[in-house]
Amino acid sequence: MNFLPHRSYYKKILRIALPAIAGLSTQMVVSLVDAAMVGRLEEAQYALAAMGLGVLATWALISFFSSLATGTHVIVARKFGEENYIECGVTLNNSLIAGFTIGIIVAAIGTFFAFNISHFFAADPVVGQYAGEYIFYRFLGIPFFLISVSFRGFFFGISKTKIFMFSGLLTNLLNVIFNYILIYGSFGAPRMGLAGAGLGSTLATFFDVIFYLFVILLPYNRKRFSNFKHFRIDYAILRNLYKLSLPVSFQNIFILIGFLIFVAIIGIIGTVEQAATQAVISVLFMSFLPCFGFGIAVQTLVGNNLGSHKFELAKIYGFETAKVASYYTLLLGIIFISIPKIVLLLITNDQIIIETAAPALRIAGFAQIFYAVGIVLANGLQAAGKTLFVMTAEVITNLLVFVPLAYFFGVYLELGLAWAWLALPVYIILYSLIIYLKFLFGNWYPD
Repeated sequence: MNFLPHRSYYKKILRIALPAIAGLSTQMVVSLVDAAMVGRLEEAQYALAAMGLGVLATWALISFFSSLATGTHVIVARKFGEENYIECGVTLNNSLIAGFTIGIIVAAIGTFFAFNISHFFAADPVVGQYAGEYIFYRFLGIPFFLISVSFRGFFFGISKTKIFMFSGLLTNLLNVIFNYILIYGSFGAPRMGLAGAGLGSTLATFFDVIFYLFVILLPYNRKRFSNFKHFRIDYAILRNLYKLSLPVSFQNIFILIGFLIFVAIIGIIGTVEQAATQAVISVLFMSFLPCFGFGIAVQTLVGNNLGSHKFELAKIYGFETAKVASYYTLLLGIIFISIPKIVLLLITNDQIIIETAAPALRIAGFAQIFYAVGIVLANGLQAAGKTLFVMTAEVITNLLVFVPLAYFFGVYLELGLAWAWLALPVYIILYSLIIYLKFLFGNWYPD
């Protein structure tokens, strides 16, 4: 097998992947800026603790419902490959209906119980009050978020990832501006503190919807996809969205649960070790974003070619995208293994945490090398509708291998932090191997 990506393929792969990576990266930057602004409030100790709870609650919801983008992406990519542009528009319409309906229900429940949720998880009543205000305003934006998610999946499916990039730049710039105004009470606005961060994010998401509506109503898109000419509820599409999206939703939750349990296990070993683990995970999340961008590219390319009945080309694009992404993860792996302490300075300047975390980051760097194959080919299988298989592989390798091994090595055998982290490469390699073998030999082509 030739391990170098073929020139005629990688240009197309990068054309789709790079704008998606840029759009995803803006979200990470805004998260850091938000934390910095909240951290400069007089009540920073309470506000940052409350923000952690609020972000976790919002992240759990977003992780579950953002799979609507995957379902929309997969169906639209297939229809676009068939050159059935009207059905692409009908799919978007039904995704918008589903997203808005779910969003209204979730927002109503979330805002009503916002303070119950925050006080349940917060030991300090002041933290609970601040977190409740943040959750209330963030949950108001859930309908807008899910509409944006539907648009995102649509434009991914037709290979227009630059639209998502522009959306990310605009929305996250507005997010910073609104948050600054509302957190600190600038330009005559009320000083809302942490609640202002929640409201600012919701307002930015609303303008994201306006941006996507503007783009879809441009003459070229209006003529090609005829969205509002053929606005009808299609129960077959809604069922397909549900069938494709739900396993991805649960997979996201299982990943979240698995890593939360892993962090809790490390907490049994020691507080410093838990802080070190959080630092390593923060580094890894930054490194994962480009892999998600390559995952978006492979879903589009595999879906388009499956729609065109070019099944062998769909498989080729899966492997070629995995090759390109693997060069990135190989480079990161070398950096993490070679200079872990320098990398960790991006997260903390606490030398005790850095010294404790360095061996774990070296182990994570080794695991990182194999991550691209798993994440990229898993997205390729999802494009073929095999979302349940991918979810099952995640459950087996994460919750039934990674978590128990981490506990067995780190706690039961009392071998410490580094041995607990050795469970990560076992998990990543096993998951990637299962996905690779399914993609190579499995019967995943649609009927």
